[in-house]
Amino acid sequence: MNRRAQVLYKDTPAGILSETDEGYEFYYLPEWLHHEHAMPISLTLPLSIEPYVSKTLFPFFDGLIPEGWLLEIAIQTWKISQRDRMGILLATGKDCIGAVSVIPEVD
Repeated sequence: MNRRAQVLYKDTPAGILSETDEGYEFYYLPEWLHHEHAMPISLTLPLSIEPYVSKTLFPFFDGLIPEGWLLEIAIQTWKISQRDRMGILLATGKDCIGAVSVIPEVD
């Protein structure tokens, strides 16, 4: 299952997060890298033209997923497995606390 999301920084497109059969990939959009006020979305994902690749969901993005009772409500509402971290992020990432939002891309 391949799923993608646009990553926004203060409502400006900054990058793309993808889930593939091999794991996860995040890359910054070229227009973000050339933006006058470009900054990394996380200290663990510094600005780079090279994509970041991981077998597991990047800790920064995993940290955007709600916890506790709010996580339980999200799992029950959208009928998502608690182990489907990307699915939970795609369902809840639009309204994250902080400057970063994660918006699912529809094929």
